[in-house]
Amino acid sequence: MSLAGFSSPWWFLLLIAVAAVAGAYVLSQRQRRRRVLRFANLELLEKVAPKAQGWIRHVPAVLIVLSLLFLTVSLAGPTAEQKVPRNRATVMLVIDVSLSMEATDVAPTRLKAAQDAAKQFAQNMTPGINLGLISFAGTATVLVNPTTDRAGVTNAIDNLKLAQSTATGEGIYAAMQSIQSFSAVVGGADGPPPARIVLMSDGKQTVPEDLYAPRGAYTAAQAAKQAHTPISSISFGTEHGSVDIEGKQQDVRVDDESLREIARLSGGEFYKAASADELKRVYADLGEQIGYELKNADASKPWVVLGTIILMAGAATALLFGQRLP
Repeated sequence: MSLAGFSSPWWFLLLIAVAAVAGAYVLSQRQRRRRVLRFANLELLEKVAPKAQGWIRHVPAVLIVLSLLFLTVSLAGPTAEQKVPRNRATVMLVIDVSLSMEATDVAPTRLKAAQDAAKQFAQNMTPGINLGLISFAGTATVLVNPTTDRAGVTNAIDNLKLAQSTATGEGIYAAMQSIQSFSAVVGGADGPPPARIVLMSDGKQTVPEDLYAPRGAYTAAQAAKQAHTPISSISFGTEHGSVDIEGKQQDVRVDDESLREIARLSGGEFYKAASADELKRVYADLGEQIGYELKNADASKPWVVLGTIILMAGAATALLFGQRLP
């Protein structure tokens, strides 16, 4: 066992005292045996002395020493890596509302499935996370600035409306601006809270066509990395999607490549969801990653409980077998 896992390892010095108690007990048992052997008439001793209990008489002492070991470990402050809710972070949920989201390859439509999954994501987010919402098509709109009020976010998700074109870069830039404005207000001595963008889209950017243009998605992703704001991109839809636009059926197959590159350029992660259930699972995974963090937390309680129970058992067996405490 590594002492690095204990907050106060110097309490282990008490083990010297525990060892002394155990040694004293063993020594007292040997001296007792010597005193008994001083009787010359062993036959008479066997008649007047109570019948020996054998090894069972040592059970109380063993239990009490064992309890002292457990209680000493608890005093040393054992720690364990535990998943705890984050108490400060900013997340911007950026959702594509271009006309391609009307495709029915994901029932009932891509947009409706995305709304259901996004609402579940918002409702399950841990209380310490400030969550904001942005929709984008030809332009980006900040619907909800970062807040811990989940009702406002879910209501805004319910009211998402479709529009023409896909300006993915504008959605990312709007998210970064919202994060920076919020961080300037809440940032204290510890600096601004960590931030992340969760981008969900089903197609390739169309405005501008060049992804590396000044307002393009790839340029925005690079800027997000410089701002230490990774993007978790979700590619939502299938290869068989199509929509009716002005009486003409148009192919709107999902574009994994650009969304994967956006995540890579920003230092984030890429996810793919081809169904409503897959999208919910992706959001659930992201909720776990964003809402919780691993920390070394106090783990002494089990040791205290076990030590106390064993101590009580030692006292009970002492009274049961010997009518006295050892």
